[in-house]
Formats: sequence, C-alpha cells, structure tokens
Amino acid sequence: MSVIYGLIPGMILLGLVSVLIFFWAVNNGQYDDMEGPAHRILDDDDIEQKDDASGTDKHP
Repeated sequence: MSVIYGLIPGMILLGLVSVLIFFWAVNNGQYDDMEGPAHRILDDDDIEQKDDASGTDKHP
C-alpha cells in the first residue's frame, strides 16, 4: 500500500511533463504542416545522369 503513495505523485508528475512537452511542441510549430511530408513522399526524385568517367570508351 505504501508503494501507491509514491506511484500516484510520480504518475501525476509524468502526466504534467507530457502535457507541457506537448504544448511546447504545438507552440514551436511542430504540427503546422501535417500534409506536406505526406505528399512529399509521393514526389519522384530527379535522377541525375552521370558521365562515364571510368576512362573506358565504348568505341575503338
């Protein structure tokens, strides 16, 4: 029973810290652009064409 007297204040403190971290994230703009990353994953990356710099020619 005495363990509960330590766990209850600990859980209340953990909950308060979690709420404070959430409000900090909201105020700093962490949740401003929720659709941008979801659409960005669908965009294709540009494929870069590299020159053949190995020194071997295909034509004799």
